[in-house]
Amino acid sequence: MLRVVVLGAAAGGGVPQWNCGCAVCRTARSGHPELQSTQASIAVSGDGVHWFLVNASPDLRQQLIATPQLHPKHGALRHSPIAGVILTNGEIDAVAGLLSMREGSPFTIYAHERVLAILRSNSIFNVLSDKNVDRRPIAVDQAFEPALPDGSPSGLEVLPFEVPGKGAWYLEGKAHPAGADGVGDTLGLRIADRRSGKYFYFLAACARVTDDLKVRLKGAPLVFFDGTVWRDDELIAAGLGNKTGQGMGHIAMSGDQGAIASLAGLDIGRKVFLHINNSNPALLGTSAERKAAEQAGWQIPADGTEIVL
Repeated sequence: MLRVVVLGAAAGGGVPQWNCGCAVCRTARSGHPELQSTQASIAVSGDGVHWFLVNASPDLRQQLIATPQLHPKHGALRHSPIAGVILTNGEIDAVAGLLSMREGSPFTIYAHERVLAILRSNSIFNVLSDKNVDRRPIAVDQAFEPALPDGSPSGLEVLPFEVPGKGAWYLEGKAHPAGADGVGDTLGLRIADRRSGKYFYFLAACARVTDDLKVRLKGAPLVFFDGTVWRDDELIAAGLGNKTGQGMGHIAMSGDQGAIASLAGLDIGRKVFLHINNSNPALLGTSAERKAAEQAGWQIPADGTEIVL
């Protein structure tokens, strides 16, 4: 049995964003706490006992407090059911939460060498002692089985694959610690339970849907997919920024080339948007954008949503 918990569904900054007075953030602060969401991450388990995080958001401490499945076992002074963290990119909202995991419980970080190079280049991540935290490189199109803290197999199989995107924004205009080749900066994951054969896909960032990606996702029982913006120029039109979705490495939900249209007709069982920016009107339950997304078969999850396959 494969279990997935949505720890957070929002893009960087969460909802409401600390310095934002847009319609969504105002509504989230004033009588509609159901709109509040932490930054995107999920937890996955094949046995319901040992869990792996996919990305470690800056809101990780809050997410762990809110998720009973990830609490220390009863009677243990020091314990965590978290066996590892799988990173799909090196953005702040994917790696900053690692700093909240520095108190001595053993776990493993799985990431592409390009992302591991970013962690090595920043000495603040040295608080994650080699004694307790192993860092293992993963490679594009090479499946691996993450291990439990005692070294035994987890029963999960993870296949990383390249996704159209871009490197971390804070490295724009600077030399990447791993060099110029950008393959590996943005990954999607296929995560499967070896025992049951159940599987799902996770893509928190995706700049466009290619034909190869359509083939990969066709018939999948569950897909978590980039839902950052509703329209490509959303931030500019709202006066909230000067970048398009494409400029940030994210596909829009709507439009002829957007996620909803591009992934239609692929017989995907359950389609869930993740990494949703506070500017996105689809967050509002009564909006036309929300209705359009739901009519197309897409779900916008609340933090804490659990899905069992």
